[in-house]
Amino acid sequence: MDGKLKKLMEIEGYDDVVKLIQDGLADSVCPGICMNADCDFTAEFERDQERGYCEICGTNTVKSALILVGII
Repeated sequence: MDGKLKKLMEIEGYDDVVKLIQDGLADSVCPGICMNADCDFTAEFERDQERGYCEICGTNTVKSALILVGII
């Protein structure tokens, strides 16, 4: 499992990737995390987000959980 996915799960309170996937597919938004090494900004994003805006870094480096797990 990717390090950023693990960090996202920890921040969002998930201990099971299947539950994260289920929740992400059940709604129009899902958790996303900044992919920059020194940033762990998280927020709700569209399920297919690959270049979401990070409010901390000011870059378009946020990916949704469903992208990280390879569902989308």
